Amino acid sequence: MASEPLRPRATRAVVRGRHGMVAAAQPLAVEAGVRILRAGGSAVDAAIATNAVLAVTEPNACGLGGDLFVLLNDPKTNELVGLDASGRAGTRATIDAITPTDDGLIDLRSAQSWTVPGAVDGWFVMHERFGRLPMKDLLADAIAVATEGFPVSEVVAAGWKHGQRYRDIAGFADVYLPDGRAPKEGELFANPAMGRAFELLVAEGRNGFYEGAIAESLVRFSTEQGGFLELEDLAATRSTWIAPMSTSYRGRVVHQLPPAGQGLAVLQMLNIIEGDDLAALGFDSPDRWHLLIEAKKLAYADRARFYADPEVNDLPLDELVSKAHGRNLRDRIDPARAALAIEPGDPRLATGDTTYLATADADGMMVSWIQSNYTGFGSGHVLAEWGFGLQNRGGLFALDPEHPNALAPSKRPFHTIIPGFVTENDAPLMAFGLMGGDMQPQGHAQVLVNLWEHGMNLQEAGDVARFHHGGLDEPTGPGPRDGGELSLEAAVPAAVVDELKRRGHRIADEPGYFGGYQAVGRDPETGCYLGATESRKDGCALGW
Repeated sequence: MASEPLRPRATRAVVRGRHGMVAAAQPLAVEAGVRILRAGGSAVDAAIATNAVLAVTEPNACGLGGDLFVLLNDPKTNELVGLDASGRAGTRATIDAITPTDDGLIDLRSAQSWTVPGAVDGWFVMHERFGRLPMKDLLADAIAVATEGFPVSEVVAAGWKHGQRYRDIAGFADVYLPDGRAPKEGELFANPAMGRAFELLVAEGRNGFYEGAIAESLVRFSTEQGGFLELEDLAATRSTWIAPMSTSYRGRVVHQLPPAGQGLAVLQMLNIIEGDDLAALGFDSPDRWHLLIEAKKLAYADRARFYADPEVNDLPLDELVSKAHGRNLRDRIDPARAALAIEPGDPRLATGDTTYLATADADGMMVSWIQSNYTGFGSGHVLAEWGFGLQNRGGLFALDPEHPNALAPSKRPFHTIIPGFVTENDAPLMAFGLMGGDMQPQGHAQVLVNLWEHGMNLQEAGDVARFHHGGLDEPTGPGPRDGGELSLEAAVPAAVVDELKRRGHRIADEPGYFGGYQAVGRDPETGCYLGATESRKDGCALGW
């Protein structure tokens, strides 16, 4: 007789490895990263190789036209290091120059939504400081996959099919709709133009993208499509080393990057719930679900008001992540009723597609790495001669000049993508992330609560049912906004759903988007690595 599974909520066992680990959303990319680790590369080398293959195999989520954020521990100094490799608006980008949509926003399918792509600069900045192997080795798998083609996986095929709505945007059909349609699951797709772009990066380095042939093509394309990018904007692009921010929770320290990203919302949610005994409540308690949802609302209200580019805004960041502020916010939660009077946010933040990966090497470095085009294929514009699409991160700028996130020349927009990192006793414990628009902070918090309150392992913590709160309605008159829609996965017990409805939570009729989780952990007792991967995606974790 078959035995009962040890972890009934988990889809698979945690992967273990002694010397290194890679977890990502596509198996070919994971294989590329592990190959680099076996060849003596660092965890950063492996992350670059993995990301480059993902640019080919997950074009709806990431690529050369997007941005990058990183958190890692430097074993030589025991320092936690952050990198913001997001691009800035062009020097000609002003609020007055924008042709807004009917609802007064920047058109996400317009070249006016482009900011300078920062990911490639991030690759080279990271490689210069932490790389061991030459870029020729790191990009070899990506070049081969782009040139020879690969079988499209299930989840990517579904996203690609949805991306057919971009067919009339310049360059998209030329590259991403062979035979006039999206490739189906299992069909081979090649992108030799992107292969040539990688070969140029091998030959000319960073300047091949920001000052050479790709830059010239990109600026010409921007001019043709009504965008704002100039050669000077690309040449001036530089990633920024930044100090992470953190909060303690249950004996560990959780680290996130400061704005313009939304990572502080994770820290704020943890501070809000810290005084409650969620373990005693139990995973399937309606009180537990209610508390987390209400904590999310309060943290995201702060996000809507304060998260923006700190280089051009004076932001109360330390106050936002203080324990005192968390306790004050906790006092506002009614245990019996869902809050309706919440601050307005931007409903566009609920959208977005991203790829997240984590790597670790034999020297003890662990890397948390997230890269994105923003909404699916970004703006839908594709630089066909080089085979990659352009992001639309600039679409998140506000057009209100008084807002902290207001569009301005050479300014970074608010960002949704966030890498996560955990330390314990000043040692790296976990590099993790969860992709997907405004699902990311609420997903991060849910995973950590699953680990430390409910005793789940690294895989189980990502497999169990999640909530996604979002979809706030626009106000129709005076008074508070609607409390937003709550999406719950099917595995949430019916009794929990009924009780949340009774407390005033508005349950969405349609299935929500619950993100894509990857994680690499370290066993403090053995020093070996643990790997977990998202059961809702195509990927895997692989150690050696």
